[in-house]
Amino acid sequence: MSEVLVRAPTSRFDALDALRGGAMVWMTVFHFCFDLNHFGYLRQNFYQDPFWTWQRAAIVSLFLLCAGMGQAVAVAQQQSWPRFWRRWVQIAGCAVLVSAGSYWMYPNSYIYFGVLHGMALMLLIARLSASWGRWLWPLGALALAAPWVALQALDTLRLAELFNQKGLNWLGLITRRPVTEDYVPVLPWLGVMWWGMALGTALLQARPAVLTKTLGRVGRGLAWLGRWSLSYYMLHQPVMLGILMVVGAVVKRQ
Repeated sequence: MSEVLVRAPTSRFDALDALRGGAMVWMTVFHFCFDLNHFGYLRQNFYQDPFWTWQRAAIVSLFLLCAGMGQAVAVAQQQSWPRFWRRWVQIAGCAVLVSAGSYWMYPNSYIYFGVLHGMALMLLIARLSASWGRWLWPLGALALAAPWVALQALDTLRLAELFNQKGLNWLGLITRRPVTEDYVPVLPWLGVMWWGMALGTALLQARPAVLTKTLGRVGRGLAWLGRWSLSYYMLHQPVMLGILMVVGAVVKRQ
């Protein structure tokens, strides 16, 4: 890959943006089904049915993998800390809005450490660990395994309840899942972001064509969507909920 292409701070990689856009489409379908369930049009258990819980895990994994790859690209392009902080403040600010909005809709299970909260903290960790190179692969594996190790160790040490409390359960070292509509703790999810960063670095060094390949019409559409991921994430649920509320009101009048 051209050194100019890698280091240019405004260069975009359509393949990576399209992958993120694909995750957003999947997320939209998932959330629309969740909203239909919320309004009583479906009868599904989104909290325990593996059909839905595994989809959620896959969608979050895809988002964090893309975020890690994006950080690898940013580091290769020598992105400045001020530029990083500008984006980080946007993500953190949106996380606060998500908490406020979810508290309004679900006061007993509002989102206090969901995907945006987790991403804000994990992006900072990823940025600080960007120079660790190939160590990110084994570190990612350790992060993925940590909650399952903790499940046994914390019970033995009688520390489980301490880490289950809201003040510490954002770490992910829990033996009981908290009651919240979205929960993306640092562990194990940091492992996915670290693997994304390691994968992005490896592709930039050995297979840059994977990221710079020419996309078709659908791919270009997904890439466009992927470039507006944060804005789309914040707007898609209010729009869908609003549409379903209007539909529900019309149906009741008939």
